[in-house]
Amino acid sequence: MINPGSLANLKVIDASRVLGGPYCGQVLADHGADVIKIEPPAGDETRGWGPPFLDNTASYFLGLNRNKRGMALDMSQPAGQELLLTLLETADVFIENFKTGTLERWGLGREEFERRFPRLVHCRVSGFGADGPMGGMPGYDAAIQASAGIMSVNGELGGEPLRVGLPVVDMVTGLNAVIGILMALNERASSGKGQFVETTLYDCGVSLLHPHLPNYYLSGKVAKPSGNAHPNICPYDTFATGTEPIFLAVGNHRQFTTLCKIIGRPDLPDDPRFISNGERNINRDALKVELEAALTAFECDALADQLIKAGVPCGAVRTIDQVVDDPHTQHREMVVDIGAYRGTGSPIKLSRTPASYRLAPPQFAEHTAEILDEVQADGERYRAVLPGFDDAPGSPAKAKTA
Repeated sequence: MINPGSLANLKVIDASRVLGGPYCGQVLADHGADVIKIEPPAGDETRGWGPPFLDNTASYFLGLNRNKRGMALDMSQPAGQELLLTLLETADVFIENFKTGTLERWGLGREEFERRFPRLVHCRVSGFGADGPMGGMPGYDAAIQASAGIMSVNGELGGEPLRVGLPVVDMVTGLNAVIGILMALNERASSGKGQFVETTLYDCGVSLLHPHLPNYYLSGKVAKPSGNAHPNICPYDTFATGTEPIFLAVGNHRQFTTLCKIIGRPDLPDDPRFISNGERNINRDALKVELEAALTAFECDALADQLIKAGVPCGAVRTIDQVVDDPHTQHREMVVDIGAYRGTGSPIKLSRTPASYRLAPPQFAEHTAEILDEVQADGERYRAVLPGFDDAPGSPAKAKTA
């Protein structure tokens, strides 16, 4: 029997597209919320962001829309807006990332939502927010990595700024949206009132600049790309071994002493140049020479295993396939299979109400008929604003051909 999950009492209407909003919706869905994904007539554009594809749906979409039921709705039409309001009558949460002003143009701004649905938690994910000098401007992850300063600290030492190789801003924005929604729901339990929750890519991008912003506040120095090295901790970098590189994340002097003993350089912790983290930071280039000279005698994987078991944080630099095949990845249930679908498991582990994996990501408009039936809406009446309705399981057209 599948555990219903910690959010089993929640109904969520997810009208967002691309990454931040859909990721938020998937986190809620994994923990039991009934999430209905509403796509525009052309579908979420990430359905086409491939290859690879599964049944004509790109892996990008598959990675963000598990455990959701899907329907398509043309909300630019009055009938589509009417049906949206019908869906929201029984919803706890509404997630959207419409272009700023779109809902207001439809007569569905914040004030109207608050009047119609006083208990609704309305979450908006946007690029820059609705106001301010950049208010209403569009935002994509990589562009925000640039404008929020993330690229300026990422890259090789002395090299050009680089984009982080994953959509870190979008994903953190989605996670902050989850946090904001759960905060609002917790407050609703005492006040009885919903509220508007906003997360923007720009705010979330700026919030990620640790420790670079605190360093700048205190020193006035502007950080530059430093490769894999940490600006405040040493040794905290990639180091060459006799085989593949190893990443050492040595956070205190005890760990440094243990490292040096294992690699045959017990003298280094007493060297005045390396006697504290502050001194090691000042003399990091000299320390790297000393460490790599000793590390050439070691095989990376064996050394990483020995060091981490001795309490020294480290890791071999591995590829994606190695991570998937790792026994610990499997043990932590971080790979999920539902039929032909394979996805990444939830990193949030709850002891009594864990995440569950019930539904593969929906085909376009797959659950339209059952969703309409639940809210007692007439599919024939709304046919003009329901793309894909005739092809959806349970639709009148499907019933006739069955």
